[in-house]
Amino acid sequence: MNVYARSFLVLAAVALTVACGGSQKDLPPMADPEAEAEGHWPSFRGPSASGVADGQHLPQSWDGETGDNIRWKTRIPGLAHSSPVIWGDRLFVTSAVSELGGASFKPGLYGSGDAAEDRSTEHQWRVLALDKHTGQILWERTAHSGKPRDKRHIKATYANSSPATDGRYVAALFGSEGLYLYDVEGELQWSKDLGRLDVGATDAPDYEWGSASSPILYQNLVIVQCDTQTASFVLAADVETGETVWKTDRDEPPSWGTPTVVPWPDGDVLVTNGSNYIRGYDPRTGEELWRLGGSSDITAPTPVFDDGGLVIVASGRRPEKPIFAVLPGASGDITLGDGETANEFVAWSWVRRGPYMPTPIIYEGQLYVLNNDGVFASYDMTTGEEIYRLRIPHGGSGFSASPVASDGRLFLPGEDGDVFVVRAGREFELIGTNSVPETVMATPAISDGTLFIRAQNHLFAVSN
Repeated sequence: MNVYARSFLVLAAVALTVACGGSQKDLPPMADPEAEAEGHWPSFRGPSASGVADGQHLPQSWDGETGDNIRWKTRIPGLAHSSPVIWGDRLFVTSAVSELGGASFKPGLYGSGDAAEDRSTEHQWRVLALDKHTGQILWERTAHSGKPRDKRHIKATYANSSPATDGRYVAALFGSEGLYLYDVEGELQWSKDLGRLDVGATDAPDYEWGSASSPILYQNLVIVQCDTQTASFVLAADVETGETVWKTDRDEPPSWGTPTVVPWPDGDVLVTNGSNYIRGYDPRTGEELWRLGGSSDITAPTPVFDDGGLVIVASGRRPEKPIFAVLPGASGDITLGDGETANEFVAWSWVRRGPYMPTPIIYEGQLYVLNNDGVFASYDMTTGEEIYRLRIPHGGSGFSASPVASDGRLFLPGEDGDVFVVRAGREFELIGTNSVPETVMATPAISDGTLFIRAQNHLFAVSN
């Protein structure tokens, strides 16, 4: 079985694609949510999932074993693939802690769809706040305790979804265990039971892989995308009360991508990846505005967009493996006809080029696409021209985390703990390979000159 065929059963990694209650009197003051967003990394892959933070002067080399350019490292209890998010001086992460201890997952490129064996054990689903400058855990809260309602894939965890913050609140989604909102001081504001979210193989419904789509905060709303085996929906809850503002049902099989709000000239659009259709919604009402067919049976990458509002949505299961570039102003059904690669609202497209788990990144006029097996490609954002396509010389376990970019460099985190540093531009140049001594499944965060790498057991702060 080749790597592309195997990748169907590996999806659980997804995105799958990740108790020290401190004294609150010692906490720094609450961040001003209206402050300039410099230094903030508020949700999965940062502002609007862009993955970009320039002016950071990150080190080109570091070593997690020797401590070279490692500012601090902090052990995080439990197991999670969720990424860190940041507002001001605070960094937030989530985790799932088994009462048995020693919970694990199996990284790598392999074909098993088996479930982990810890569903019958008690877990605690936790939210933690850290001082981003020192790594000190400021507070730790248990959102939910009990036995998991679902199985998880052996490559997944029970805390795949990244939190989101706006400087006032922190939203955490734990799949079937619910949606939780804390203030930044660690006080629970509300929780919301979204029902059982049965997320797994579309053509093998007995598999349960676990959810991974992350919440986003938009104006006064917490928005979640919940695509399951039986009853898929997108929902917006009032950030102050937790009450449902709108809920839109979706005819979609399970998916794992996080939605993105795109600021188009005619109004903001909530873009969701999906197998039947990529869709655009009014984020204030949940009304569907447009749809685009032709995607893969399995979708995990998050939609991203450039400064002109050109939206990239991709997915990586064969045979389609598409990349679509959607233009502002789309409405109605914009699905390409047979043999078409573009139309009025699709600027360009590719098939058999989409990534399976890592979300693509747009940087300096180019689109960069990383696949699980290390195939790395770049495209011109305006024309869709393929600039280069090659394979990163990785150690063998592949890639689940998504690339990030800063100051003319791309950082590609591999599962083996190696982070490959690539110079941005039309010529491929690998300028460094650095490591932390643990498996890495979570997408890094960037803030105030520091690259934060969430590994299997520790959170590493990398800086000069």
